[in-house]
Amino acid sequence: MNVPVWAWFAVIGVILVMLAVDLIAHRTAHVIGVREAAGWSIFWVLSGVTFGGIVWWLYGAEFGQQYFAGFVIEKSLAVDNVFIWAIIFAAFAVPPQFQHRVLFLGVLGALVFRGIFIAAGAVLINNFSWVLYIFGAFLVFTGIRMLRHRNEHFNPEKSWALKWFRGHIPMTDAFYGQKLVVRKAGVLLATPLLAVLVLVEVTDIIFAVDSIPAIFAVTNEAFLVFTANAFAILGLRAMYFLLADLMNRFIYLKIGLAVLLVWVGVKMLLLDVFYIPTTVSLTVIAAILTVSIGASLWATRGQSRQAVHVASVMPFRMATEAELAEVDRPGAARSRANR
Repeated sequence: MNVPVWAWFAVIGVILVMLAVDLIAHRTAHVIGVREAAGWSIFWVLSGVTFGGIVWWLYGAEFGQQYFAGFVIEKSLAVDNVFIWAIIFAAFAVPPQFQHRVLFLGVLGALVFRGIFIAAGAVLINNFSWVLYIFGAFLVFTGIRMLRHRNEHFNPEKSWALKWFRGHIPMTDAFYGQKLVVRKAGVLLATPLLAVLVLVEVTDIIFAVDSIPAIFAVTNEAFLVFTANAFAILGLRAMYFLLADLMNRFIYLKIGLAVLLVWVGVKMLLLDVFYIPTTVSLTVIAAILTVSIGASLWATRGQSRQAVHVASVMPFRMATEAELAEVDRPGAARSRANR
């Protein structure tokens, strides 16, 4: 697959424009409802599908199918990540109107980190083809581990990232609007929203360790790996607001994701022994997801949307008007230093 340099820049440019459109559309903090989330979800999915159609048209069915296989893998694995976001937001009692800003910044970070991981993975595979076997074994191990621990849930308070953050970064006990940091009496303090952003980024990096090798199982083309990741990630914010309250209904999803990881891992391990066509891979992936999601919705039919609850909610609150007034305005610290 010969992709010119200008095509890379064109794709990155389109992604930046789409992010700018999303930022402008959500420039004011507000609660995103199911209807708005559904509309944006459809927009992002259609964007990813349209790009896949362009790849199919320009480079043929094989590369088109490889892109869609990667896109579906990333999108499906992201659902589990979305549910972890819901747990993080519930544990920190993040006001709904502030959640989009955190996720927007989280997606920006995810695009950067995944771009780095993909570049590193492509270099490793091009220079050491045996790395694919390590990726395959890792995916099989991860799938089995996910299956064994499918009933366990992420606990933000036990996260090493949060423990490190609390031990090294001075933090307020209140939300100051959408601010990540505030300066009070000349001292720079993190708000709980910055701690949430750090956890969101860390969890995404952990998920990338699974999802990126999984996409390399269906394509070795760095361009397809990156674009499949990018277009799947762009829709994660909308997916969160659409699916977070349905966490209680996807009871078999982790089983499906575990089977998916084992499948792509085995496919990678058999690369030089038995070639599995991309069409077969895409069909199996779609079947695994359809069965796990369909069985979940059927088993939980009649249940309504439920807000995510956690065992303990951290004691964060909204800053009072008096506390907001105490925040230093830009230049205030410099003025004190010049006195």
